[in-house]
Amino acid sequence: MEGILSGLVLAQAAAGNTGIMGQLGQGGGTILMFGLVFVIFYFLIIRPQNKKQKEAKKMIDAVKKGDSVVTIGGVHGEVSSVKDGTVVIKVDDNCRIEFSKSAIAAVTPKGGEKANELPADKSTMEKTPEGKK
Repeated sequence: MEGILSGLVLAQAAAGNTGIMGQLGQGGGTILMFGLVFVIFYFLIIRPQNKKQKEAKKMIDAVKKGDSVVTIGGVHGEVSSVKDGTVVIKVDDNCRIEFSKSAIAAVTPKGGEKANELPADKSTMEKTPEGKK
């Protein structure tokens, strides 16, 4: 009986005898895992969001008189005047509404062509009934 107990005590000691180095190794693995999760979140979530915010700020700062805009509420109109923190949008002939610049969702330059769209491919225009002459 004494042999079995001493065998169990030795087994426990061998299994739990990782000491300080073993405990640091386990904690280091946890810290490494948290670091890896943070890096993944940074590249998948935080960085793209920061890029998108910078692009939106750049777009809003570039708004000028005559640009067609769409607000976050869905109002379409043409910029009548630009002030420090607001823009006045001409919605109809006699209707002008003043919005905060942060309420602008999209900007279309004066030419009517969307700034972030590529020109239509001529080969696809020839295939569609609207593109045929």
